[in-house]
Amino acid sequence: MENPRTFAIRTFGCQMNEHDSERLAGMLAADGLVPAARDEDADVIVLNTCCIRENADNRLYGTLGHLKALKDERPDLQIAVGGCLAQKDRETILQRAGWVDVVFGTHNLASAPGLLRRAQSDGPQIEILDAPDPESVADMVPALNAVREVPWAAWMTIQTGCNNSCAFCIVPSVRGEEISRPFEDLVREAESLAAQGVTEITLLGQNVNSYGRDLTKRRPLFADLLRAVGTVEGIERVRYTSPHPKDLRPETIAAMAETPAVCNQLHLPIQSGSNEVLVAMRRGYTAERYLEKLRDARAAIPDLAVTTDFIVGFPGETDAQFEETLAVAAEAEFDSAYTFIFSPRPGTRAASMTESFVPEDVIADRFARLCDVIDRSGLRKHEARVGVIEEVLVEGPSKRDAAVTSGRTRQGKLVHFTAPEGGLRPGALATVRIDHGAPHHLMGTHVETLRAPRHKVRIPVGS
Repeated sequence: MENPRTFAIRTFGCQMNEHDSERLAGMLAADGLVPAARDEDADVIVLNTCCIRENADNRLYGTLGHLKALKDERPDLQIAVGGCLAQKDRETILQRAGWVDVVFGTHNLASAPGLLRRAQSDGPQIEILDAPDPESVADMVPALNAVREVPWAAWMTIQTGCNNSCAFCIVPSVRGEEISRPFEDLVREAESLAAQGVTEITLLGQNVNSYGRDLTKRRPLFADLLRAVGTVEGIERVRYTSPHPKDLRPETIAAMAETPAVCNQLHLPIQSGSNEVLVAMRRGYTAERYLEKLRDARAAIPDLAVTTDFIVGFPGETDAQFEETLAVAAEAEFDSAYTFIFSPRPGTRAASMTESFVPEDVIADRFARLCDVIDRSGLRKHEARVGVIEEVLVEGPSKRDAAVTSGRTRQGKLVHFTAPEGGLRPGALATVRIDHGAPHHLMGTHVETLRAPRHKVRIPVGS
């Protein structure tokens, strides 16, 4: 009997891309392929790409350059490029890397297995759809058959696309307009995931808190969805990403406060603390309005952890405007932040503001100063947790020390601790006393094992 073909998926970008890779792995497995033990030995290598920042382009084409040597050694190797950068660059990928076999975009993930089969006989294949088919949001659905990285946690796409027009963001042009999945389908999927032993679900979308705006003329349904998924038997933790501050509504805050399974964690991207920069970014809120919503959330949700995004060096950002960002960051006291250097993306409004680009040395100085502010508030938050007994979902051995166990609290904080004799299996739930707080993690001591993992079989990794 002939050995089945093998595949490997390399993922660039956000959690949406990671989830797409899991679903793609499930589709390839259903098509008869099996995960390769090593990427270099795979018969099919898929690069699932991101195009949010310029270095993503460089990373893709650099990776394709390295893969050319592998293709020269093994001509039967198939190389596929999918995701946001494929949606943006289209035929350019084959022009720059003629050894690529398949290019597919963000709207036709399910086409990838068929395109790979066709390429074996007919040569290179490119299939890019300009927009998703609103009647076929099934392309977002197959999470139940996804090859998940871990069996106890799952991502669930509730919506794709974005209707906002942020000046720096290329997502609307590569992901299209917002399309929400039917409410009942999502609840059924959560129930099915729970039956598989999943205990933690993260709801995904480009702008999750506008979920349902295209399904109903009444208010968006996101708060209702949080409550519904949060009451599915077996689901202990519900998270979501990413919301837009202008769409964070009081009913969403109430749903978070009143639904025990919804974690006390909020990622709320601010991008800048300067109102003038926010206007230039076309964000649709002021720093004052952002802070007001933040105060409302913290008042309603006990022990809420808040993380955010910042962009440093947006075109035209002055020293005075950056000082406003530092002041807002200090006032907000974020637990942590993803801080990015502005990257011009072709086709966006900000990319055309070349005359007001901020010098690189100025950006580097601002970046370091902002990180210092964020690290100080993160350290204060973590030091304040010393002595607290945390509920921790075990992820496995620490990447740096196999003798140390790592896991996440309900706030999403990383905790390292020594497991009891006999160890703790990934997916178990335990309580840990926090003994030490560092800027980016906590250290603690195991107190009690609350339950063993609920899943029965670990699903193999396909990436």
